Parts: sequence; C-alpha cells; structure tokens
Amino acid sequence: MNLPNDPFMLLSVINMKLRDDYSSLDELCEDMGIGREEIEKKLGAAGFEYNEASNSFR
Repeated sequence: MNLPNDPFMLLSVINMKLRDDYSSLDELCEDMGIGREEIEKKLGAAGFEYNEASNSFR
C-alpha cells in the first residue's frame, strides 16, 4: 500500500488502520513493511505523537 505524503492524510489512514485492523503501531508496521520511525517522523513533524493507550496518533 502506498501511504500518502501529506501528513494529515497519513494521519487519517494510519489511525483508521490502527482502529480497524491492528492492536499496535508495531503490528501495523511489521505487517505493512513500513518503518515505525518513518511514520513517527512524518507525523511528528506535523505535531502528532503515537499514544499507546489509545492506539492512535494525536
């Protein structure tokens, strides 16, 4: 799956997948073959941070 470059679209896609399909960011990254650091860096640059308790970026 190609992930969007726009951080707000990326946020939407990642949070939807975390909500619907994955119990953790690590599980999503492993299954999709994506580096966790890459996602955290892109979303972090837009002010979002992964919250393990809610399993979402906020």
